[in-house]
Amino acid sequence: MMNIQLNTNDSEVNPSHQAGIDVGAEELVLVVRKNSKLSNPQTFTNTRTDRARLVNKLVKLPGVIVCMEATGIYHFDLAVALHDAGVLVMVINPKSSHNFAKVLMKNSKTDAVDANTLAEYAARMDFVAWTRPSNETIAVRCFSRRITALTTQKSAAKNHLHALTATQETPKAVLRDAKLAITQLQKRIDRLTIEALLLIGKHSKLERTLTLLISIKGIAQTSAISLMGELLLLPPDLTHREWVKFAGLDPKAFDSGKSVHKKSRISKAGNRNIRAALYMPALSAKQHDPHVKAYFQHLVANGKKPLQAVCAIMRKLIHAIHGMLKNDEPFDNTRFYKISESVE
Repeated sequence: MMNIQLNTNDSEVNPSHQAGIDVGAEELVLVVRKNSKLSNPQTFTNTRTDRARLVNKLVKLPGVIVCMEATGIYHFDLAVALHDAGVLVMVINPKSSHNFAKVLMKNSKTDAVDANTLAEYAARMDFVAWTRPSNETIAVRCFSRRITALTTQKSAAKNHLHALTATQETPKAVLRDAKLAITQLQKRIDRLTIEALLLIGKHSKLERTLTLLISIKGIAQTSAISLMGELLLLPPDLTHREWVKFAGLDPKAFDSGKSVHKKSRISKAGNRNIRAALYMPALSAKQHDPHVKAYFQHLVANGKKPLQAVCAIMRKLIHAIHGMLKNDEPFDNTRFYKISESVE
């Protein structure tokens, strides 16, 4: 999660304690700041029992706010536990804390130093509360990421099979085994997709979101599940431009003085899973939706490289999906891009 929007009520938070927690796959390192003084680092294991012990410790500190980095999935259970216990928690982009450490001119990098930096960040920077997703939304994300992981494995297995079939020396038993691996992966993907759809069908809001997403040509059920697993976990009050930032699809300019002028690129500073979930739908949409295809051709004709044009489609799809979910309206490709009469 990225630290983008400031809630005006949150900006008035004036805590007496600030805690920084460096999250690792196996360990949690805590540093507490009070009256500009930092405590000695304390280490907890990243297990349910020790997370509960850490939460109980922080609950006892009056007016504490906690700052941690978004570290894959390892921070998530702790963030949920802190939120549910009533502790104010903020989850920031690792790049934010990395650049903040540079400002503090910290030369060393250890877990304790990182926890120290996060405590300082909580004390000096505006507080932005982490938004806890609903349990069903969290479950959708678990399904979507697992399906994505299996799909990646299936693609690798298909490439491996292609390499094996390139030579006549490969034993038939090896080819059968490689094909069996692909079949089994597809069965697992299908089974998880069915389970995800059953979960979504139990919640009218999720079911409506699925219906809206598959109204876009290029987004089928599996792609819709992937997008729901990422987009529905974003804070609900974000604008479409902030969605673009969360996805890392915002342009990154690089100009300095008269001599340094590099081409703009996407920042890739956000959630790479959103970009991955949008990529194949964007490719499919530009093939099957005439308005999206016309937009792609317009960009290429104006000097954009094909990959840049695809990124632009992904960015416009983010805008469209944001508006669709906000206004509860299906996709309107005429609003995506208007085809000129000469083209028609």
